[in-house]
Amino acid sequence: MAVRQHHAGALRILRPHYLDGSGQVCYVVINPGGAYLGGDRYLIEVDVAPGADLLLTTQSATKVYRTPGSRAEQHTHVRLGAGARLELLPDPLIAYREASYRQVTTVDMDPSASFVMAEVLTPGWSPDGKLFRYDEIRLRNEVSVDARLRVLDNLLIRPRTGSPVDGMSFMDRHTHLGSLLVMDARVDGVLVDELHTVLAPMDPQGQLGITLLDGPGLALRALSRSTEPLNEILAAAVDLLRRRWHGQENLNLRKY
Repeated sequence: MAVRQHHAGALRILRPHYLDGSGQVCYVVINPGGAYLGGDRYLIEVDVAPGADLLLTTQSATKVYRTPGSRAEQHTHVRLGAGARLELLPDPLIAYREASYRQVTTVDMDPSASFVMAEVLTPGWSPDGKLFRYDEIRLRNEVSVDARLRVLDNLLIRPRTGSPVDGMSFMDRHTHLGSLLVMDARVDGVLVDELHTVLAPMDPQGQLGITLLDGPGLALRALSRSTEPLNEILAAAVDLLRRRWHGQENLNLRKY
């Protein structure tokens, strides 16, 4: 249960609930306005106390509509105490025609803490029926362990400048991107190999990659032409970690 909770402006936090008997608390962030617009600025700050266990998710997809004149931004600051755990598992980010969006996530964590963050990026519907009509998406992640920067992950997608053909070949003509970042002292090469074994059958086109990080940690990226395969890959990876490290069943967020 939260010791202190506050929200103001567009974002809201629903009452906490528990998805299983492990004691992990789940909070859901909602945006009553329905979408991010040009000039919007959002700030999320999360402190997980020593030994605490939190799953933070969203009620639905984060939608970014047209942003003429000024991009939309979201900044998330996370602090994890000794033995703390955070699973940051939002619904997909959907960028619509002429959208420009910047998302910055900074994490300061104790070496004994555990951090898992998933992200799926998908293009939104466009009146002309074409995909990849957004202007720019920038996703930047900075993770410091014991006050030392360990991971700097900066993803920049500009479809209209990324390809001389139709804006899609810079992702090998795939339109959807899935990412998973895990920072935990228990990550090693054996775990990475196991994840490859479990996830490879779900990726028949070979668009999945997993990198071992000096965190210790790992980064997973996958490409697809739709959202569902990426959701399945990321869910399978998260479920494997939950079973291995915490003895939990497969995650069921019960949103529908």
